[in-house]
Amino acid sequence: METLSASDAKREFGEVLLKVQKEPVGINRNGKPVAVMVSAVEFEELQALKQSVLKKELQKGMSSLENGQVIDGDQVLKRLRTRIEDA
Repeated sequence: METLSASDAKREFGEVLLKVQKEPVGINRNGKPVAVMVSAVEFEELQALKQSVLKKELQKGMSSLENGQVIDGDQVLKRLRTRIEDA
């Protein structure tokens, strides 16, 4: 993935728009990554993938709930306290 400074990306914006049609372009400010530009098609694909993963996780959670595979809040807190104490 090509990476540009924010000022270079601003100056070469038209060219960057062409580049992101082929691959993502990273944007750095003060030497640190702050953004990644992707094509609209890739963004839509990423959004669809994200929705698919969230839907599967929700279905898994609902199935666990229906099968009684849940723990109450007190049990969660007790487990967390135990982990903290053992650390």
